[in-house]
Amino acid sequence: MGGEGGVVSRDGFTKNLLEMYGRIYGNDDEGLGRWAKKADRLGFLRSDYMLDRTNGDDGDYGLKQVELNTIASSFAGLSANVAGLHSLLSTRFRGEIQPWIHAAKDRVMGKDYIPSSEEEGVPPNPALTRLPKAMDVAHSRYLNRFSPTERNSVVLFIVQEGETNTVDQRMLEFALWQNHGVPVVRLSLTRGETNLKIDEASGTLSVLPPNSSTEEDAWQEVSVVYFRAGYAPTDYPAGDNGIEWKTRETIERSRATKCPNLGYHLAGTKKVQQALARPGILERFFPKEENDGNDVVVAELRSAMTGLYSLGDDAIPEDIKAVTDAIGGGAGRYVLKPQREGGGYNYYGEQLAEKLRDNTTTTSEKRLELGGDLAEFILMQRLFPPQQTSVLLRGGMVEGMGESISELGIFGTIVADGEDGGGVVHNEYGGYILRTKFSNVDEGGVASGFATLSSPYLL
Repeated sequence: MGGEGGVVSRDGFTKNLLEMYGRIYGNDDEGLGRWAKKADRLGFLRSDYMLDRTNGDDGDYGLKQVELNTIASSFAGLSANVAGLHSLLSTRFRGEIQPWIHAAKDRVMGKDYIPSSEEEGVPPNPALTRLPKAMDVAHSRYLNRFSPTERNSVVLFIVQEGETNTVDQRMLEFALWQNHGVPVVRLSLTRGETNLKIDEASGTLSVLPPNSSTEEDAWQEVSVVYFRAGYAPTDYPAGDNGIEWKTRETIERSRATKCPNLGYHLAGTKKVQQALARPGILERFFPKEENDGNDVVVAELRSAMTGLYSLGDDAIPEDIKAVTDAIGGGAGRYVLKPQREGGGYNYYGEQLAEKLRDNTTTTSEKRLELGGDLAEFILMQRLFPPQQTSVLLRGGMVEGMGESISELGIFGTIVADGEDGGGVVHNEYGGYILRTKFSNVDEGGVASGFATLSSPYLL
């Protein structure tokens, strides 16, 4: 990640995150991070998968991980409601949709697959229950640990200026209040300059809700900070030393539980995903001991990984071989990814090949060398899920009918203790999201306009 030929040598945004992490979570316990290190950690993680053939064109389909999202993993609220809608429609009009269901089954599972009637249908999606529940666990732990007056304790949603995805966010906010009685305040990183403050003596983070009075008793203590912004350079319009970065540091330094904190945020970068796929790395986290089953865990995890290749100074011959293949006519087998979230940043096809050609050289010994500008990217094997005929709707209107592919996201929630060695105190499946797009579309974000929300149908 760091170093002269690493991601941060070309990616200023990731560099800022990594440097802030170092300042706050360095070795000086009495420094900037004395309260941050004691804070609990909340994670809303979404692991995204596509089906891909495991043994070439004739193999069965298996799940392969596309990426892990650790910040602003969206559409839990909307997906839960879409699943409810699709469950109703698929039972109410079961006869009408059966030809579509069976055609999709044949493509995905094969004509010889025998469905299990006990499992047929759209599965329940508990995302709108499980995510607020985890938020309440973190909020309650904060109250128990630091004992603020509950009346003045709120969960803070960090959102974008001019936010367009408010409906999904509001669903989580309303569920948090209706199910747990926990209030939410929404604020942008820009407004944080005037509406957030930290008590250096206690690490308390306080927020002045927008449109409230400036009197001292209007400030409210923040128990949990949930980031729905802050994952892209556009969320920091004032620049590297601007007010948005200062707000991010103020929040991180506090004792409030962050979702995510900087460590979890950085863990979701493409470079970390690529590094974890290296031989021997998973074994460091699951060391093999007699009869402990970790070798089975590692094998199962690795079976969900696809080809991931470094383009930085840690590139090995396997990575160079993949780049050579992409330049030499195999560009359609790969995706070039920067350290970004939100959709619209990747390179595909000829654009990918051109990007690689422009940033590589061949030595007199016919050896391919990577240019420094590639360090901020990883190269990933492209996945080819089964195509299914679908009718896609957007904005209440039929967008069209045609061949489509889907990507499944699985939510997980985790709360880790800020003390006592950082043990896990809450770890739960959090529901799902399914995104479907026409098969001729490369990118896949819903908010960015490339895909639509859908639901799986079990057979």
